[in-house]
Amino acid sequence: MSASDKQARVDELLQALSLDEKLSLCAGQSLWKTKAVERLGIPQFRLTDGPRGVGFHSSGKRCTAFPSGIAQAASWDVELMARFGAALGRECRAAGGRTILGPAINITRTPLNGRTFEYLSEDPYLNSRLVVPIVKAAQEQGVAACVKHFAANNQETNRVRVSAEVSERALQEIYLPAFKAAVEEGDAWSIMAAYNSVNGVPACENADLLKTRLRKEWGFKGFVVTDWFAARGTTSTAACVKGGLSLDMPGKGSRYRFKTLKASFERGEFSESEVDENLRGLLYAMVATGHLDPAPLRGQRNTKAHQLLAREMAEAGITLLKNAGGLLPLDQRRVRKIAAVGPKLKKRNCLPLWGGSAGVWPPYEVTPWQGLRQENRGRFEWVPEPAEADAVLVFVGLSHRPGQDSEVKDRKQLELAAEQEQLIRETVAVNPNTIVVLINGSPVAMPWVNDVPAILECWYPGMEGGAAIARTLFGDNNPSGKLPVTFPRSLRDCSAHRTPKTFPGTRQTVVYEEELMVGYRHFDKRDIEPLFPFGHGLSYTTFAYSEFAASAERLSPTDTLTLSLTVTNTGAVSGAEVVQLYVADHDPGDDRPPQSLKGFAKVQLEPGESRPLTLQLPMADLNVFCPDTNAWRAKPGAYSVRVGSSSRDIRLAADFELSGPA
Repeated sequence: MSASDKQARVDELLQALSLDEKLSLCAGQSLWKTKAVERLGIPQFRLTDGPRGVGFHSSGKRCTAFPSGIAQAASWDVELMARFGAALGRECRAAGGRTILGPAINITRTPLNGRTFEYLSEDPYLNSRLVVPIVKAAQEQGVAACVKHFAANNQETNRVRVSAEVSERALQEIYLPAFKAAVEEGDAWSIMAAYNSVNGVPACENADLLKTRLRKEWGFKGFVVTDWFAARGTTSTAACVKGGLSLDMPGKGSRYRFKTLKASFERGEFSESEVDENLRGLLYAMVATGHLDPAPLRGQRNTKAHQLLAREMAEAGITLLKNAGGLLPLDQRRVRKIAAVGPKLKKRNCLPLWGGSAGVWPPYEVTPWQGLRQENRGRFEWVPEPAEADAVLVFVGLSHRPGQDSEVKDRKQLELAAEQEQLIRETVAVNPNTIVVLINGSPVAMPWVNDVPAILECWYPGMEGGAAIARTLFGDNNPSGKLPVTFPRSLRDCSAHRTPKTFPGTRQTVVYEEELMVGYRHFDKRDIEPLFPFGHGLSYTTFAYSEFAASAERLSPTDTLTLSLTVTNTGAVSGAEVVQLYVADHDPGDDRPPQSLKGFAKVQLEPGESRPLTLQLPMADLNVFCPDTNAWRAKPGAYSVRVGSSSRDIRLAADFELSGPA
């Protein structure tokens, strides 16, 4: 059915619905369902959590637990995200859902945000390129993707009362691009409005966000739903209607209770046409997902294919941060006895509401210890004491408890728990071949980084995580993950923690004084050495870049620069490299970052294999937002294209000149 046919059917429904029926559809009937309109054959419309799999709490069914959002982003794999989105859609349908509440794409402004593990990246470009395939693939399964949390929801502490005070330029260049891409390129059928306010206006009644940007500027056709209970923080029922809110969840709604809506309408505080405008998107999603058709809802959940995909995603996201002396992978020729210790060794990470709404309860979960034993296949001997071992695996990290990687409350510190840091130091003191295996969903400080030879970042790897971790340690999987966020050495190095006004804390307002200097942009601008830079990730092999060429040295704003290079696997094992393209302005000025990510490609190579690679850089991607004219424009001048393995590991570069508009 074409978009115009869908809109025509929506028009028919709006004509047929009575005012009371329209008002009844504006709020939920229960925790996860809307109300039905039996007279017109409109059944209840079910929504389910979440961004890494269907939540048991929202469906009553155990479903595949995929890796968390930050682990997904660490893969830097667009094709893999499309396969994940399709699986997510199938799982949602099999659980009886028509809308999946995800993906979650808020920017990682601070490493202490309790929901950093759910989100993708600190970079708007990477965010945008990964969210689009997830949305498109999920919706191809007849499930509305609900992209969240719109907008500037970058902290958990005081999230309901805080106002994010952020400039138009920072909104346009940092916090909104991924949402825009999800709508304009992905045709997302749903958007979730956030708990917080943006520049003093609650997100659930923010007409600038929900009407002007979403519908008028980006052409959004779907519905806007509150985060659960988020409408409680709004000023009035009429403000939500006029602000563009379609659906108030859960239950009977906070602002959209039928009696409250009817009374406000009868006082003349909003019109029926305004209700129609908001309700149109919900009806459009019902039509687009096939909800109004008599065909039964079919899907697939907990299939072997989905479980293997969960493992593949975990393996693709695992990031090798350090590997001095080539200690990894564990080699039988050098290592026979292994000790495995640490509080994360036997812990599960996939449970209902574990971490908040992103919690998924799968039919099983492979813990790290189970994975080590399962994948060992007689290669190594397990010993209880680190001093007896040829190598030691120390499993440490964070958990999904409140105050760590979880909803509602942000982390209090960047460091691991003191007892975990002590365990690392004590272990390496008795065995220098100590490998730290991190299970966490946000950056951590590592004052012990120089003491250990190897560090493997595994994130929250999902239900098959233990197998993926073991396969990576044993060399059956060559890690190819790259950091989608910067790991700082200390909290004071982070731009969101420079003054009390910018720290999330308990203030009623948080001022985004850092403007565009979020993540690596700040570290580059201030010349701060990170613990591990954005885009960093090692491999068990090595890659060489060569034969670099740019198609032109002088371009106009409407041109596209074509870059060609050859990537060669110069090591002894097969592996994948993420080639990253950054653009640097030779004269950025005081208020702009030195460089920004503008392209990437992941390439799989066998030992000794070379492959030509082409990257396209439209000059329109260099446009910057100008507050004085409230418009995007090209900034003429000299630029460099930089190609490398991370934001701080640039291998090739070329200069070009961008002319002004004709």
